[in-house]
Parts: sequence; structure tokens; C-alpha cells
Amino acid sequence: MSPAPTVLVIGGVGFIGRHVVTYLVENNLASEIRVVDKVLPHTAFLNERQNEAFRKVEKDGSSFDFVFNLAAETKYSMSERFYEERIFLLSTLNAKEAAKRGVKCFVEVSTAEIYQSDKKPSKEDAKIIPWTTIAKYKYRAEEELKKIPGLNLVILRPSIVYGMGATAGLTPRLVCGRVYQHLNEEMRCLWSKDLKINTVHVLDVARAIWHVAVWYRDNEKAGKGPFVYNLSDPGNTDQAKINGLITQIFGVKTGYHGSSIDKLAQHNLDGATDEVNDKHATPWADLTRESGIKATPLSTYVDKELLYNNALSVDGTKIVEETGFTYEVPEVTVEKLQEIIDDFKLNGLWPKDMI
Repeated sequence: MSPAPTVLVIGGVGFIGRHVVTYLVENNLASEIRVVDKVLPHTAFLNERQNEAFRKVEKDGSSFDFVFNLAAETKYSMSERFYEERIFLLSTLNAKEAAKRGVKCFVEVSTAEIYQSDKKPSKEDAKIIPWTTIAKYKYRAEEELKKIPGLNLVILRPSIVYGMGATAGLTPRLVCGRVYQHLNEEMRCLWSKDLKINTVHVLDVARAIWHVAVWYRDNEKAGKGPFVYNLSDPGNTDQAKINGLITQIFGVKTGYHGSSIDKLAQHNLDGATDEVNDKHATPWADLTRESGIKATPLSTYVDKELLYNNALSVDGTKIVEETGFTYEVPEVTVEKLQEIIDDFKLNGLWPKDMI
């Protein structure tokens, strides 16, 4: 039997990266793991399970079979130059080095936000109209990576990734649910109940990253790619589903503002964004202060780019059909969202429950 592969995880302290590292360590999948990240693990709000995994990560290493690129700027509404450096150049420089070193598989984690907003699920060959600036530079990076000679490339495009430790994606909705529980008010959303916000659990993303690398190597796909796969569970999540789960968790009523407010928001999204964020910020600050929380990565803040009426509808079946991958978390459930909250509670990052 050949030795287990050596792995470099770039951006390995981030939300997805920490789950990848933990998955590799706990399942003894790699003979050596090295993590590169601008953030130090002890400042990244890792939970104890993740901290234990990082204690077993190698400090050295320069030769790797697999490289997983999860490094990218995740803040919205930054300057174009910022994304040029922290997404496009970062990805291309890492990929060129991987090609030069003969890495057996380079997995680039992109985003499904590159697709045209549409109720119809986007397949990998769907029309490309990125609807966030991050997605614009992710797609530019994808296209540049495809041109690099000798790069053994697999690109993954996940929909909204959620799970323990997530501070973006679905988590701000959970934070707002806690705020409305505190306020004893109905939680109302912009746009319609059937707005698609398709999802994929972070553990399935971690499994998929490893799965495609091994599949690429074992099926002798070198030089035959690049291969591009969406990652999206079959649950076809929309706003109505998430709101229903929030009602179950927090006992708050949920609803929608209606067409007149939606139209106003479309014409003045800056004002709508400010109003939404102002509504939630003070109650959340009160909740954390009353619970004695001095620092938390959680926030009610929602960026304007994410408040547009854009559907994220993604077909994640190609990776199943072509590589044999299976989704172990087929849909969002109360239990999976509660895991997120409980993990933050355990680490002293979530306000105390109402009495």
C-alpha cells in the first residue's frame, strides 16, 4: 500500500479550512499536514475539537501531494484592488507554485455566487454573472488557473456553507432570530418566501475536498482536466425553510415585509441596509454585554451585497454522478442549526438563554 499523501491546506484556519484539517487528522488520512494562514489558530475562536486537531499538524514540510486552496478574502464591499490581491493574485501564485512542484491535485474552492441569479438550479455550465465582487474575482481566478500548464486542477463551487464555527452564511439569520426573541417581535425578511438560498454543510465540503483529490489521483485524471463541480445539498433551501427553522429554535414569528417595502428597498438599498443593521446592532450588543461576553466573532451586520434580491439556486449532482461523492447532510435541519448555536455557547460566544 502506498503511503498516505502529504497535504498543504492554504487558509486552513478559516471556517472551511479548520473543518478540513480536523477531518484529515481525525480520520488519519494524511501522512503530513501543513497549514498556512495569516490568522493564528489561538486567535481564531477554534473549538476544543479543532484545537486538538491543530496540535497534531506538522510545522514543516515543503513537498505535498495535495494542495487545498481555501485562502481568500471573505469580507464584502471592499475595494477592487483589495480583491485583486487577496483573491485573484493569491490563488494564481499558489497554483503556479503547485504546478511547478508537480502537485498531484490542486483543489481551488470558489463560490456558486458566480452564477446568474435564477430560480432554476445552476449547473456547472450555466451562465456566469457574478453577483458579488468576491464572486467576480473568484471566477477570474478560476479562469486564470485553467491556463496554468501542468496544474492538476479541480474547482469546487459551494453554495452557502454552514456548520459549527460559521460566522457568515446562515449564522447572521440565527443571530437575528436571537435578537427578535429578545425583543419579542416578529422577524420579517425582504423578498419572497421562495427566494432560493441553497446550502451545503461544511462537513460535506471538507469531505468533498478530500474526495475529489483522491478521485483525481486514483483515476489518473492528471492532464485531463480541469474538473469543475458544484457543491450543494439536495434540500433546495429557500427563505421559507430557514424562517420555519428559526421559528422552531427561538419561538419567534417570521414573515416578509411585502411588495411595497421590497420596492422601496430596491430603489434605496443603502438606506434599507442601514435600517436593517441599525435595528439589530444595539439589541445584540445588549445581549452580549449582559452575558459577560467581551469578544465574539458573531454579528448581526448584513452587507449590502447580500441584501440584493438574488437567488442562489445550485445543482450539486454532477459531483455525485461523476466521482461517486455522497452528501451526508442532505438538508438543513433544526438539529444542524442548533449545533452551531450550541458550539458558540460552549465557547462563551453566544448570549445566555432567556429565562
